Amino acid sequence: MDFLTQPWPWYVAGPLIGLAVPLVYLYAGRKWGVSSTFRDVCAATFPKNLDYFSYSWRDRGSWRLTMAVGLVIGGLIAGLTGPAEVMISEATRADLSALGITDFGGLVPSEIFSWSGLATPAGVVLIVIGGFLVGFGTRYANGCTSGHAISGLSALRVTSFVAVLGFFAGGLIATHLLLPLILGGGS
Repeated sequence: MDFLTQPWPWYVAGPLIGLAVPLVYLYAGRKWGVSSTFRDVCAATFPKNLDYFSYSWRDRGSWRLTMAVGLVIGGLIAGLTGPAEVMISEATRADLSALGITDFGGLVPSEIFSWSGLATPAGVVLIVIGGFLVGFGTRYANGCTSGHAISGLSALRVTSFVAVLGFFAGGLIATHLLLPLILGGGS
């Protein structure tokens, strides 16, 4: 039962993710992405006075709600059976330590992702403003990273390719320029 408690190698996990796309197309005949699933969950639960969520989510396929439940259950299983500490390289630990991040005992550093971390200026920027920008960008790009990178690229969509390039460029800029400025380690 080691496969339940250890990270799976890339050559197993990657093909399994790749196989998920044709299975979703065969099962539902639709594109797959987390942001559209999240929108359906909101449309099923929010009051109908918000125009963005005023549509029949059932017409889009209730399979998305099943997927959302599966994501939550999968996350719970991973949290209960996975390693207690995220495995990152010593070079990354050194870089993060230079920025003031020293807690490597869980899935995310508590210096940022905690109630006390949220009360700091860096926490507000990273969690609140960052969360708003992720949500805005997802709608503006007409999909999220999983939808574009997994579903869109497998369908050979040029717009998804451009979006994925933007995600990577934005990630590099955020990691190497913005994060050091936000956490006070920038020069």
